[in-house]
Amino acid sequence: MKRTHRATELDIENVGEVITLNGWINSRRDHGGLIFIDLRDRSGLIQVVFSPEVNQEAFHRAEQVRSEYVVAVEGKVCRRPQETENPNLKTGKIEIYVEKMEVFSAARTPPFYIEDGIDVDETLRLKYRYLDLRRPEMRDNLMLRHRVIKIMRDFLDKNGFLEIETPILTKSTPEGARDYLVPSRVHPGDFFALPQSPQIFKQLLMVAGMERYFQIARCFRDEDLRADRQPEFTQLDLEMSFIDEEDIFTLVEQLMQEIFAGGTCQQISIPFPRLSYDEAMEKYGSDKPDLRFGLEIQDITAIVKDVDFKVFSAAVEAGGVVRAINAKTCASFKRREIDDLGKMAVENGARGMAWIVVTENELKSPIAKFFSEEKMQELLTALSAQPGDLLLFAADQPDVVARVLGNLRLELGKRLKLIDEGQLNFVWVVDFPLLEYDAEEKRYVAVHHPFTSPRVEDFDLLDNSPGEVKARAYDLILNGTEIGGGSIRIHRRDWQEKMFSLLGLSQEEAEDKFGFLLEAFQYGTPPHGGIAFGIDRLLMIMAGRQSIRDVIAFPKTQSASCPMTEAPSGVSPRQLRELALKIREK
Repeated sequence: MKRTHRATELDIENVGEVITLNGWINSRRDHGGLIFIDLRDRSGLIQVVFSPEVNQEAFHRAEQVRSEYVVAVEGKVCRRPQETENPNLKTGKIEIYVEKMEVFSAARTPPFYIEDGIDVDETLRLKYRYLDLRRPEMRDNLMLRHRVIKIMRDFLDKNGFLEIETPILTKSTPEGARDYLVPSRVHPGDFFALPQSPQIFKQLLMVAGMERYFQIARCFRDEDLRADRQPEFTQLDLEMSFIDEEDIFTLVEQLMQEIFAGGTCQQISIPFPRLSYDEAMEKYGSDKPDLRFGLEIQDITAIVKDVDFKVFSAAVEAGGVVRAINAKTCASFKRREIDDLGKMAVENGARGMAWIVVTENELKSPIAKFFSEEKMQELLTALSAQPGDLLLFAADQPDVVARVLGNLRLELGKRLKLIDEGQLNFVWVVDFPLLEYDAEEKRYVAVHHPFTSPRVEDFDLLDNSPGEVKARAYDLILNGTEIGGGSIRIHRRDWQEKMFSLLGLSQEEAEDKFGFLLEAFQYGTPPHGGIAFGIDRLLMIMAGRQSIRDVIAFPKTQSASCPMTEAPSGVSPRQLRELALKIREK
């Protein structure tokens, strides 16, 4: 009984036709003289009806089946009586009167309901992922994923890109997250690494003259996991020769327009706004700012540097800053709520949190006594404070203050319901620092990666003030989440060697890890740059989910394990011997 139609391909135009459907029994209702089954296939649901008057054998078979049995039914398409139409179903105006049914496969009772909105522990869902994926919302997520990736491929093909695969087994060149290592059987004691990204290979493709490359790339990082992280993930990776930042911005903005129009029928306005890294950190406390609401951070260092309040003055003397958020209308917060915000500030690195409640008649605050009337008025004016406002302060080094107030800003945005969940707010963050100093390792590390080019006008600063050098790097932020990042790359050997030296790599180490890239740069390398997008993260936002696990067919848990297959798992002693490996007892 081979299907002639999918469930939702049928409509009132098919009334009178005899058709065959294949699918799963979603639900079964026995009304005595009639049995109703909602039949589900990938396209959706349709109601099929079993009547002894139509076919006695089919009716008896319908009495014996239950949810999740896999069946084929043959019958006539009929129009439902108007009073029984179901407006919630695409096929709600029709039903199939079954003349014949075949059971392909029986089914045990599932461990959870195959329906949307279930309240089930995620570990159980992942253990039975093949059942979880039958639920309409999960099926729709994978269908969205398919559409979006197809749009990406079609768009880039239309714009002259070649899809080229790069190696999965490659050389370990750790610069950031830990590599996943794969022991080599034919080279005992040596290891491959799974790629954290195709970065070096796509640059070599530019050396090879491919000019425009892309790949839907599988990447691997052995790192601690969060809602938006997985040990293996998928990214759209692309690289172009003979371009600058503006070419990247224009191409990506047009791509995003097509992705959202085709994926979720949402219209995106371009060009996207741009924000410097310094401005993002100062105003929003984050290099991935959520601009769907205000609550901008204000710098008040110049106003409070001379006040008698030691917390403020000492921070300024130590080269730090004092900044504040005006939480409009939050003067009604109870003291317990303010203390909770203070605890949150401490958790993010603050030594405490100063605050002022502005009322019609007075200022309620432990720190008000340290301000003269004139200085307090200057502060209130700078923060546009009005009766009913709550002023929150942080004083420390700029990175600590940004982290503290940035997280407080997001928390207030949620508490005050300032975030429009239906809004799509894109912003480019540009002019990142090229390097940052790692106090633990006592060396500079790359903010993005060691192949990012410094701004040409800053190159001379690399010798004496490397921390002041800006990178030709850019991130694309959507609703406070980084969905993509890239840069214009270094394409000269001497510049790349200079970068490796600043990162603390000796000439021998650089040659050992990246000698093949440095050698390639001697054979004519075009200026080039690119960007990579986390497809899982982008789809999470498009689907309105809170975790990327909901848009991946078979994800790992937060502990990087698979409850379904029980991976990772041990291997046999013979396999270990073949790889010249021995497990050390703990």
